[in-house]
This record gives sequence, C-alpha cells and structure tokens, in this order.
Amino acid sequence: MISSVQNVSNLSMTRALGAVDTENSASSSAATMPGTAGAANGMSFASVMGNMASDAVNSLKGAESMSFAGIKGTATTREVVDSMLQAEQTLQTAIAIRDKVVSAFLEVTKMQM
Repeated sequence: MISSVQNVSNLSMTRALGAVDTENSASSSAATMPGTAGAANGMSFASVMGNMASDAVNSLKGAESMSFAGIKGTATTREVVDSMLQAEQTLQTAIAIRDKVVSAFLEVTKMQM
C-alpha cells in the first residue's frame, strides 16, 4: 500500500530536476532550519525535497508495520499509537508543503509576462 508512494522521489527524474540521492535520506538534517539545510550541505532543492519525501514514506511504512505488529500482539498499544501519531504528523506536513507548492505555482501562472 505505502510502496506506491515511493514513486514520489522518481518525479524529479521525469521533470529533469536532477538526480535524487535516496541512499542519503538517513543523513538528512532534521535538526537544522528548513531554509538552511540545503545551503549548509550544498544540496540542491530537488535532493532536499527527495530526501523529505523518502523520509515521509519511511515514516508511513513504519507506522504501517507497527500497526500490523499491534494486530499480531507483538507491539504495545502505546508503541502503535506513537507510531500512528508520528505518521499523521508527517502526512499533515506533506499536505501543507503540497498546498504551498500549488499556491506558489498558481501565483506564478497569474503573473504577467
């Protein structure tokens, strides 16, 4: 179910935005400010967005596997709830970013040449 979302990182390849380094998704700097993460590491915008997308997919996959573990009885209710809340926050962040990108695109298309 969640594996179909992984194709998000492949969108940059079809849009000719450059290669997205998905192996370094674990080394993305979550503690730094969002505006300085790419500038400090010399990463491109496409690679930062690709890393964020792969991190979101990993979070959703973790929540899905934790829910299955809860159904099997191998995980506690607290672990399942924490995992689900983290996945919900990740999904809300992704939706907010998508809304901002769409809004910016609409503003650009309204500009006069």
